[in-house]
Amino acid sequence: MNPVVVRNVKIGEGMPKICVPIVGKTQDEILQEAREIVGSAADLVEWRVDWFESAFEVEKVKALAEELRRELGEIPLLFTFRTKAEGGEKEITYEQYAELLHQVADAKLVDMIDVEVYINEDVTKLVAELKEREVVVVGSNHDFYKTPSKAEIIKRLCYMQEIGVDIPKIAVMPQSSKDVLTLLNATEEMVAHYAESPIATMSMAEMGAVSRVAGEIFGSALTFGTLKKASAPGQIQADKLKEILEILRP
Repeated sequence: MNPVVVRNVKIGEGMPKICVPIVGKTQDEILQEAREIVGSAADLVEWRVDWFESAFEVEKVKALAEELRRELGEIPLLFTFRTKAEGGEKEITYEQYAELLHQVADAKLVDMIDVEVYINEDVTKLVAELKEREVVVVGSNHDFYKTPSKAEIIKRLCYMQEIGVDIPKIAVMPQSSKDVLTLLNATEEMVAHYAESPIATMSMAEMGAVSRVAGEIFGSALTFGTLKKASAPGQIQADKLKEILEILRP
């Protein structure tokens, strides 16, 4: 498969790329986190806008995105509003969600936008509209309660491809070590037989931490680390994550 190139970062080539989330609530907190990320092990930055206290004020979101772009320089920026249903901080209607993503894409201040693929039956249209605006679309699905079967994980990743996302992503919660193996097996089979683009998979919490460092072996092209506050359970500190990824390189 061909890598997805965002600025100078080739996702899907070489070592899994490390994405560090920004989860500040205020403008000052968010910009300070961005400054701390610059010079770290981060290859990409995810702005979790659902943490932002003014997340529903689109003009404030766009103004802050512009400031983030200046702070981050050439580090690619992923824009994510994680809904409450999938582990986020705020409830949002689909109409609000789609309008926010459209406005941010139109402003051309971010490189990538996360779209929750099961948020609404019109999601295929939303993905197409965002891609028309020349942003990379990360399709996502999160299960904070369980790990689906291998077949179901592959089915969901294939569905993301079918609706046109650039990078399919799934995160699941393990209840046993066998669940972690299920996620890794699904990742390997997806990449070996079905993937048309780079994928990102992870098993959450401490039990699933191995999935965050084994991407180059099993096929996940993107992993999430943290500098301070994690955006999901089980994230590893970014600099340590990079050290482990380098040690495990095949």
